[in-house]
Amino acid sequence: MLDGLIVAIGGNATHPEDIRGTTEEQEEVADRAARSLLPVIKASPRVVLTHGNGPVVGKILLRMMLTRDAIPPMRLDVCVAHSQGGIGYLLMQSLENAMRRERLDRQLACVMTQVEVDARDPAFEAPSKPIGPFFTADEAKQYEAKGWRMMQDAGRGWRHCVPSPEPRAVLNLPVLRALLDSGAVLIAAGGGGVPVVRDASGDWQGVEAVIDKDLTSALLARELQLPDLLILTAVERVAVDFGKPTQRSLESVTLSELKRYRREGHFAKGSMAPKVDAAIRHIESGGRRAIIGHLEHAAAALAGSSGTHVVAG
Repeated sequence: MLDGLIVAIGGNATHPEDIRGTTEEQEEVADRAARSLLPVIKASPRVVLTHGNGPVVGKILLRMMLTRDAIPPMRLDVCVAHSQGGIGYLLMQSLENAMRRERLDRQLACVMTQVEVDARDPAFEAPSKPIGPFFTADEAKQYEAKGWRMMQDAGRGWRHCVPSPEPRAVLNLPVLRALLDSGAVLIAAGGGGVPVVRDASGDWQGVEAVIDKDLTSALLARELQLPDLLILTAVERVAVDFGKPTQRSLESVTLSELKRYRREGHFAKGSMAPKVDAAIRHIESGGRRAIIGHLEHAAAALAGSSGTHVVAG
């Protein structure tokens, strides 16, 4: 594998639960993220940044629900594309400003990324990915009456849930490779990528879903031959027995150990489970290491003094 890494930033890390979501708030969050990411960018000649979009795309859907009598709503794949552009713009601008202040002469590129999924994926019949803001049980019942499918998210409240099919292939890989080989820092596959399928005539067609960005990140690492996967979220380390008196954090864990913890049900679906699955897939496909850590401690995680480090074995 070539030297380099994928850095996957969680949607809740770029749009925390404790903000209203104004542009100014999102700019402040992006600035903080850029400061944390700058040492990581300096440390590697080949960097691809991916990001989640759950809170943002959920708010786009909510906005459309509230205005649907006046403005025709967009399909979910178009909403994902909107979130890619908006989050990518804010993150790219913050990174460009941070790099200019540090006199780091390096180009950035934000690439609208489509990802192929299978139209027959069982996920389309069983929506499971929580997106958007949190609601109380009573509020969730009101939105269900309006046509939304709601689910509890890791005990934190109720959220709208949508299909989340498996990513099969990232489109336009030669473009991504060319930009990466030029030395540019890439922002790609935002929100897991815009989900598309081939129609009966062979044309690409968007479908209503949100792909998990961690699983797409593991796929992208394999397809671009990048050995390291750094998954950044809002917690310091992966924990087993979460919320129990026996809870403990994992610093270094082998692939076989992590797979056992996964089978035992230690990781919440829609929360830590996809990150763990992505780490497992990355190591199984020949990746050198996978790290899960806190966005604010990205440099320390890459250096080995923070985060959960997954290795072969």
